[in-house]
Amino acid sequence: MPVNPNKLFSFTFTFLLSIHSLCFLCCVSIDEQAEALLSWKNSVNSSTDALKTWKSVDSTPCKWFGIFCDANGQVTQISLKSLDLQGSLPSNFHALKSLKTLIITGTNLTGSIPKEFGDYQQLDFIDLSSNAITGEIPTEICRLSKLQSLSLSSNSLDGAIPSDIGNLSSLVYLTLYDNQLSGEIPKSIGKLSKLEIFRAGGNQNLKGELPEEIGNCSNLVLLGLAETSITGSLPPSIGSLKKIQTIAIYSSLLSGPIPEEIGNCSELQNLYLYQNSISGSIPRRIGELKKLKSLLLWQNSIVGTIPSELGSCKELTVIDLSENSLLGSIPRSFGNLWALQELQLSVNQLSGVIPSEISNCTALTHLEVDNNGISGEIPEDIGKLKSMTLLFAWQNKLTGHIPESLAKCQNLQALDLSYNHLSGPIPKQIFGLTNLTKVLLLSNDLSGFIPPDIGNCTNLYRFRLNDNRLAGVIPAEIGKLENLNFLDMSNNKLVGKIPPTISQCGNLEFLDLHSNGLTGSLPDTLPKSLQLVDISGNRLTGSLAPSLGSLTELTKLNLGRNLLSGRIPSEIVSCSKLQLLDVGDNELSGDIPKELGQMPALDISLNLSCNQFSGEIPFQFSGLDKLGILDISYNKLAGNVNMLASLQNLVVLNISYNDFSGELPNTPFFKKLPVSDLTGNQALYIPSGVVGPAVRMRTTSHQKSTLKLAMSLLISASAILLFFAVYMLVRAHVDMKRQMNDNRWEMTLYQKLDFSIDDVVHHLTSSNVLGTGSSGVVYRVPIPNGVTLAIKKMWSSEESGAFESEIRTLGSIRHKNIVRLLGWCANRNMKLLFYDYLSNGSLSALLHGGGKGSAEWETRYDIVLGVAHALAYLHHDCVPAIIHGDVKAMNVLLGHKFEPYLADFGLARLVKRGDSSDEPFHLNRKPQLAGSYGYMAPVCSSM
Repeated sequence: MPVNPNKLFSFTFTFLLSIHSLCFLCCVSIDEQAEALLSWKNSVNSSTDALKTWKSVDSTPCKWFGIFCDANGQVTQISLKSLDLQGSLPSNFHALKSLKTLIITGTNLTGSIPKEFGDYQQLDFIDLSSNAITGEIPTEICRLSKLQSLSLSSNSLDGAIPSDIGNLSSLVYLTLYDNQLSGEIPKSIGKLSKLEIFRAGGNQNLKGELPEEIGNCSNLVLLGLAETSITGSLPPSIGSLKKIQTIAIYSSLLSGPIPEEIGNCSELQNLYLYQNSISGSIPRRIGELKKLKSLLLWQNSIVGTIPSELGSCKELTVIDLSENSLLGSIPRSFGNLWALQELQLSVNQLSGVIPSEISNCTALTHLEVDNNGISGEIPEDIGKLKSMTLLFAWQNKLTGHIPESLAKCQNLQALDLSYNHLSGPIPKQIFGLTNLTKVLLLSNDLSGFIPPDIGNCTNLYRFRLNDNRLAGVIPAEIGKLENLNFLDMSNNKLVGKIPPTISQCGNLEFLDLHSNGLTGSLPDTLPKSLQLVDISGNRLTGSLAPSLGSLTELTKLNLGRNLLSGRIPSEIVSCSKLQLLDVGDNELSGDIPKELGQMPALDISLNLSCNQFSGEIPFQFSGLDKLGILDISYNKLAGNVNMLASLQNLVVLNISYNDFSGELPNTPFFKKLPVSDLTGNQALYIPSGVVGPAVRMRTTSHQKSTLKLAMSLLISASAILLFFAVYMLVRAHVDMKRQMNDNRWEMTLYQKLDFSIDDVVHHLTSSNVLGTGSSGVVYRVPIPNGVTLAIKKMWSSEESGAFESEIRTLGSIRHKNIVRLLGWCANRNMKLLFYDYLSNGSLSALLHGGGKGSAEWETRYDIVLGVAHALAYLHHDCVPAIIHGDVKAMNVLLGHKFEPYLADFGLARLVKRGDSSDEPFHLNRKPQLAGSYGYMAPVCSSM
């Protein structure tokens, strides 16, 4: 049968058209996905080439970077990690109807989470962590019934956790930590019966109590609410969490007792509740937690005794109960904890002895029982702890000898037995421990000699033996300690010469040998790394060598109360960082070298008193414009003192018992000098007409006659007005007393400042506020001489704790990385503190403010290093030591070159001696809780 050509053509055309239409429809389906992805790509400002594979010419996005498809070509997963995309989240992914996994993490995305996310119904995994996303968590996201994992951590989300969060019935993982979320945890959280991980820590505005409904999350394995403002007690329903392994609610505001029901959490391995206000005692049922490995309850208000039942938790590796108010003794049952690695019981009120059973804990690396009332002897069996690297038992009532068996602890790195009643010699065997870096035995009753074996501890960094009864000589082997940084042997009975080998300690920065019986001369060569040298109160003789000038890092040099003679070498000018020089009470003579006046860093104190200096004060002394204390009394100095008139920062000046002559400078400072600081200068007088202390007044016969006449008139006038005056005084007495009490200002300045109180108060306005803190508000205040100050006004005139703390600490120290307290003033209604104004604000503002991330990494490193130097100074170089207690970015201020200054000492505490022999060392038993998460001053565990 012949084929009709027309019909054949028609059939062929129809068939091809159908095929083309089918292909076109398929392409359109794929293009919808690609179009959505390309549209989002074009909206971001990516600096990376990672998305270069996303091209419009491709027929499918399945081969694009970060895109995964199923067998049907449907996009099921988007995974983009650690890219620089710089844009907002996609709101146009409706075409991705099979999308199950959305991972866009660490990509610098900003903006809010689009509410359209609630339309992507197939999603079961969302990870948007580590971006810069803001705004609230949209309620619409709670419509995703298949969602199993939601991670929004490390962003800048605010607002509350949606109350409908309980609608996510399939949710297993919920991580919201490190945002700015606020409000309370919704009670609907209890509906999430499949939830295993819930982490919302690092949201400091997250408040309220942990809801009782949390107990319904029966599959919960990890509960993390650290560094929040969660309040109240742990609910008893916590005991319903049979599968819970980690509870981490530290650095929060929990209070009340730990519920006994915690004993029902049979799978619990880690209990982190430190830095809260938990009270009551440790529940004895905690001994039922057979899988417990870490128990961290430090810095709370826990009372009572340590339950002996803890000895049943044989998997425990870390116990930290420090900084509470625990009583009683250390349980002997702790000897059963063979896996225990760290036992920290510092800063409590424990008594009794260190149980000998502790030696059974052969895995123990850290044993810290300092700051308690523990008595008795250190167990001889302590040598069995061969894994121990750290032993702190300072500030207790320990007696007896230091056990020789400690020498068996071959891994020991730090030993602190200070502030006890230990006696006898230092066992020489201890110095065979070559891993030792710290040996602190200060303030005991140790006697005998310092063994030459000290030279074996070649890794020793800190060595403190001060305030004992050690005798003999300083062994020459000390020179073998090339890593030694801090050496304090002061207040002992050491004799002989300072060994010249000490110059071989190339890293030594702190050398304190004061109050001994050392003789001979100062070694010609000392370590050039020295920053502080105190050899005062000995019997050193001879002269000061010119090599003293080689100590270019020196900031404080105290050689007072010796028998040194000769001149001060002019080479001392090379000590360009010197802030304090004390050579008082020696036999030095000759002229005061002019080079002393050419040391601009000399700002704390210069003491040349009680020597035999002669000649005049060098005119170069006028350049010491930062100096605070100058004592040149009891010498043979002559001439005038006019060059001292320009020392604007002087707070103390003593020029008594010299041969000075002429007029005193006519300045306010000299007008207020007490007579005792001027007396003994027969030819020195005050300017005519100046009212103030006088050593000797030049008077003429005319002035004497005038004085007699004035006295007569004064007596007559007094008799006439006596009755009237008494009447007026009685009448006004009460009102005057009240007014003076209210308005009278008491002021102390540590630096020379020229201003009145009115100059300050006038500028305490809202427009001058720099910031606020826990103790007060800080203002920027210009004073008449052009200087700008930072003035802190305390919140309450009645609350004096923080005010006195700042004065007690900052008023007595000076460091390049600690903010300088210039003075203070107070009356009945107001308390003010004066500081240097620092133009670049706080470290917190630099990191999190408008210029977020603007600081270079080198600058950040320098800031951290400066703060570390400040803390090291407070903890180790100050006597008594100072605990800042509130170190955080907000309390680090920055100078004009971003140099760091540690500030806000309102919570600072002094570590000082007690008044009774039973308490030779005193640290506040109940330290104030500071707002600096994750930080504890090292002085809380070691001096």
